[in-house]
Amino acid sequence: MNWLLKEESGQGMVEYGLILVLVSVVAITMLTNIGTQLESQFKDIWKTLGGESTP
Repeated sequence: MNWLLKEESGQGMVEYGLILVLVSVVAITMLTNIGTQLESQFKDIWKTLGGESTP
């Protein structure tokens, strides 16, 4: 019973899981912001080239 109380091998997996979740959230947020900026630039280019409506 003492061995179960002292066992900490699962703790490392939980920490790696939390780090993975954090990195995923940051990556998704950054990609969303980059996508929004790219969309804006492509719309500006489209208007400059004479596009009448948004593609």
